[in-house]
Amino acid sequence: MTPTPTLSLTGLTLRVQNLERQLAFYQGLLGLEVLRQQGPQTDLAPAGGKFTLTLLHEPTAPLRPQPTLGLYHFALLLPSRAALAAIFRRLVEARYPHFQGASDHGVSEALYLADPEGNGLELYRDRPRLEWPFRDGRLAMVSEPLDLEALLAEAKHSQPLDPETTLGHLHLHVRELDEAQTFYEGLGLELMQGDYPGARFLAADGYHHHIGINLWARGRTAPADATGLLAYQIALRGRIPQTLTDPVGAQVQVVPL
Repeated sequence: MTPTPTLSLTGLTLRVQNLERQLAFYQGLLGLEVLRQQGPQTDLAPAGGKFTLTLLHEPTAPLRPQPTLGLYHFALLLPSRAALAAIFRRLVEARYPHFQGASDHGVSEALYLADPEGNGLELYRDRPRLEWPFRDGRLAMVSEPLDLEALLAEAKHSQPLDPETTLGHLHLHVRELDEAQTFYEGLGLELMQGDYPGARFLAADGYHHHIGINLWARGRTAPADATGLLAYQIALRGRIPQTLTDPVGAQVQVVPL
């Protein structure tokens, strides 16, 4: 029996410069549906409604340099390998130009790309928990090559994101690992893996990670009004609503689960 979750990532807000181009990607290519548009704000979600992606249009915002403190990537979790293969075939058939690579992490299989404004995006599927690798009783995620030809062969047809796609995790460039770890532990997450060079991974409910933090931006900062991550929403069981500021300056909207 699967334990009742205590944490869920339910929303993400990006400041965008070119709304039409971003909608062509998130709605036209990935298949998210527009829920509402009001003023500069557009809310999208998969058909299953598992999370909301909000695009805040500010046409004068400079594009965020990469890498800088803030978003490394946000990760959309597909419900199966077949669903991951189908969206991969869709990207291949569209000849999407911002594909960045793929990895087998032991716990998951992941595709990496960037949206048209450079925001990192991971599309992945989890392996069953009984197959996750451990070393000395601790989770031991790896980064091995993913056989893309085999994945593509599994897709009979190209498809947009499965309706049951969720916001699986966030990965952030931070200034200091201990400070960031302390912040997320205060929200009830615990360290799952801390031996990956320059990075740590935290989660609730025994998951491999809901939050990744790394030092790979080497402290470089972006202009305060640049495009990129503005806020995200974490649903926590037993918590009253509150808004916090995370270690990279984004708003964390805590809501009850």
